Amino acid sequence: MSTHTTARTARRRTLRVALAALTAVAGLTLTACSGGDAADAKPAGHAAAAQSGGAGSSAGVADSHAKSGSGAKSGSEAKAETKSDAAVDAADEAGAPDNTVTLEDGSTAEIYDLGNQNYRAKIVNGGDVLATLETKDTDAGADLNGMYVVLTLGGEVHSWMGGEQTGPGTFTLEGGWKAKVTKLGELHYRAEILGEDGSVNATVEADENDAAGLDANGIYIVLTAGGQISSHE
Repeated sequence: MSTHTTARTARRRTLRVALAALTAVAGLTLTACSGGDAADAKPAGHAAAAQSGGAGSSAGVADSHAKSGSGAKSGSEAKAETKSDAAVDAADEAGAPDNTVTLEDGSTAEIYDLGNQNYRAKIVNGGDVLATLETKDTDAGADLNGMYVVLTLGGEVHSWMGGEQTGPGTFTLEGGWKAKVTKLGELHYRAEILGEDGSVNATVEADENDAAGLDANGIYIVLTAGGQISSHE
């Protein structure tokens, strides 16, 4: 073989080796790129799954709070209160008082027990309701054209006529009590019920909307919006 032929053969082998090396390098590069993409894709998939799980969890908590929140409880409490009020009104409409008392002028007090030492009294005459008293954690009173009525926290009704004294001023009441009546404004009076030593044992206040009543150890007192005070034993 000549020198030129040997040289050409050597160059072909060198080219083939170089091409093979390039192919191998390219293959490795493609494999590395493919592997990198796969690796990147896999964590991305995990991240997406984690994000989806977190959103689902948050939504679940929010949904749980919405279902078990205080709003639902308040709604049920409101319904219970409505039912209670409706029951009281239904009892009134049915005309089934817990007690009935004949008053000084011949009218009738229909008394309803509202619970918790609260009572309601309807003053009825000839089928007409003249007035309604309700204790609401304190005694209640009324002036019905000169007839005075007290509804106590025990659900008792007392009525009488006369014995008025008109303030401002200090007056002696039944049972030895004294009352200091003060004018606070037009049709607005206050009476301080004084003990023997002059201390204030109770206070009642009447305005244009309501008279005030009091049970002072068995002595019944009414103060009117016009400043009149009357008592009865």
